[in-house]
Amino acid sequence: MNKLEIIDQLKTVVKPYIKNQEAFDNLSETTDFINDLKINSANLVDVILDIEEVFDIVIDNASMEKMLDVKSTLAIIETKLAEK
Repeated sequence: MNKLEIIDQLKTVVKPYIKNQEAFDNLSETTDFINDLKINSANLVDVILDIEEVFDIVIDNASMEKMLDVKSTLAIIETKLAEK
């Protein structure tokens, strides 16, 4: 799975939780889930659980704490997929 495929999947996962459509429409690696997409911290946990399900990976707490923007989330997903 390449980076664009992962981003497409990630967009599908976060879409139900966003509060800022314009930021979502312009999503890039620098997009911050809380500040840009206005996803609250409780929903961010739901996003991470959904990511685990969609990509069939397990994300440890240390990694979860880093998943605040698209770039770091991509890096963690790619790492976890490579470990499979």
